[in-house]
Amino acid sequence: MSVRVRLTRVGSKKNPIWRVVVADQRSPRDGRFIETIGHYNPQTEPSTIVLDEERYRHWVSRGAQPSGTVKQLMRVHSRAAAAAPEPSS
Repeated sequence: MSVRVRLTRVGSKKNPIWRVVVADQRSPRDGRFIETIGHYNPQTEPSTIVLDEERYRHWVSRGAQPSGTVKQLMRVHSRAAAAAPEPSS
């Protein structure tokens, strides 16, 4: 079984919102998936990217192949997390 980390569309017509899911490569884009690890909304300003990095690393370490778009989202998410200042206590 070849596992992929990819996007699946959940938004309505002309309102795309995407979930980041772990799915079998043979499943259709909006079909069966194993686990949801985040979501992406390109229509907000700036775009909303929420990803569970721990679960992403878990699946990639076990051989899951991220799609090109998911790789790019992870890169942007990591950069934004590094640039955000830590809240002071």
